[in-house]
Amino acid sequence: MADPVRLHPAIDHGIRPGDEAFAGGTLRCHCDSEKVEVRIDGQVAHNHACGCTRCWKPEGALFSVVAVVPRDRVHVVAHEEKLAVVDEAATIRRHACTACGVHMFGRIEDTGHPFHGLDFVHVELSDEPGWQAPQFAAFVSSIIESGADPARMDAVRARLRELGIEPYDCLSPPLMDAIATHVARTSGVLRTAA
Repeated sequence: MADPVRLHPAIDHGIRPGDEAFAGGTLRCHCDSEKVEVRIDGQVAHNHACGCTRCWKPEGALFSVVAVVPRDRVHVVAHEEKLAVVDEAATIRRHACTACGVHMFGRIEDTGHPFHGLDFVHVELSDEPGWQAPQFAAFVSSIIESGADPARMDAVRARLRELGIEPYDCLSPPLMDAIATHVARTSGVLRTAA
């Protein structure tokens, strides 16, 4: 019998439903003391399992679990001095704790990017229940680039579907539509109604 597929500690034992009325909470890094704390005002959107090689993942996890929230709802409330951007040249500038390495939030500074104004956060760093449940899995094939066995990809996709998380090798269709709409409007192909 094959070993069970382990995706991420927050989803391996089932998906906890979110609460649409959830008012937000505080994310905390993994340091034993003097934790970086980031308060999120309100519920997140597009929470998903991400297989890309850039998102922070807990040790041993194949995926990260990441969501977006408007950047004006993200507030560093403790130990901001411990935060540093992992890669200044990256599209998403991931702000990580310099002591434990946990990514606290990612921000897009390019005003022309379709997701400018949204920050990427890992709600698993919060103790508060009620965060939006993961809705889909993105960049699933990319876990191979992080060392996952290509021969187990069917089992990975089957486990995601068993949990109710549709796997994609890009973003979800609504997010891909949002990107294409932004590009079409920017290029003038699609005109906004007057």
